[in-house]
Amino acid sequence: MKNDMPALHPAHATRHRRKSEKKVLRSRHKSIGQPPGSLIHIGEQKVEKTEITAIGYDEKQAVTLSVGNVEECLALKERFKVLWIDVAGLHETGVIEKIGELFGIDPLTLEDILHTGQRPKVEDFERYLYLTLQMLDFNQEHGEVGHEQLSVVVGPGWIITFQERPGDMFDPVRQRIDSPNAKLRKHEADFLAYTLVDAVVDHYFSTLEEIENRIDLLDADLVATFSQESFNALNALKRELIMFRKAVWPLREIIGSISRDDFAVVGDLVEHYFRDVYDHVILVIDTVEVFREIVTSMHETWLAGVNNRMNEIMKFLTMIATIFMPLSFIAGVYGMNFRNMPELNLWWGYYAVLGLMLLIVFGFLKYYRSRKWY
Repeated sequence: MKNDMPALHPAHATRHRRKSEKKVLRSRHKSIGQPPGSLIHIGEQKVEKTEITAIGYDEKQAVTLSVGNVEECLALKERFKVLWIDVAGLHETGVIEKIGELFGIDPLTLEDILHTGQRPKVEDFERYLYLTLQMLDFNQEHGEVGHEQLSVVVGPGWIITFQERPGDMFDPVRQRIDSPNAKLRKHEADFLAYTLVDAVVDHYFSTLEEIENRIDLLDADLVATFSQESFNALNALKRELIMFRKAVWPLREIIGSISRDDFAVVGDLVEHYFRDVYDHVILVIDTVEVFREIVTSMHETWLAGVNNRMNEIMKFLTMIATIFMPLSFIAGVYGMNFRNMPELNLWWGYYAVLGLMLLIVFGFLKYYRSRKWY
């Protein structure tokens, strides 16, 4: 577990996230007035060129290829028991459209794939199953939880994943495919889909661990300083947990639906495995809710601490003002310009007034001490 706070200031991380959200909102105007199934990429372009990687395997062999031409995927489909096509980069709509034509993917599904920021969902088209969910990861550079849309299309003997950029949490899955004795190579494409979804859900726990570390560090800093930086970090963390909940909560219904309903491309054995993923999703949701309550409690603690500090400051200033009120009165009386003031002619008058003022100060301090005000 890491013990260092993120390098980026929470306010900078929040501005970076809001800037990305505004870009997505502006790009959504492109789809206004367009007919259903129009292939328009909505979201931030995260790579320069779309990269396609094909992994074909059966019990005897496993091959990983970088595909330059989309048509090559059909030839690979005939060679292997299971073909996994990973597409990284969604801004080249022509490539996505061509893949849809080759594998018979409905234009409405392609539209959902290109519209990033989708709510996690599952749709059954009988000849294939479409699943979209959010991959969450802690971004060390920006000091926040990053999210990326993952779209999964599962067909008989093939599976296509669409990501916004290269790099994911599927390297352990690829290593299992390369292993000759891996259980994964004995099953169909639906088992690979389960494995990918399970990897995404398991990675949620790693992200929650990073959030827990931030909560612990913020809690210690909160008690020590009650600084504005802590308050900004709390607000950023609260926002991230809301985003986390938004990404994970729909999975409860989605995974439950896959584990219960009879989808054409999902076998009974894989439905059993999806029930295990369902249990993990419930645990993630419960953990997120607990963290939200903790952060809310810390937020209230910060406000209470700031109010207490303000009360202490006001009490101190009130005591100072109370002490100086009679002193100001005495100084004001003897500062008047009347000629007939006998005390002004006494040689010990100045010392008497100073003594009276000191007596008043010590009297007030003794009174405050008796009341335990300081």
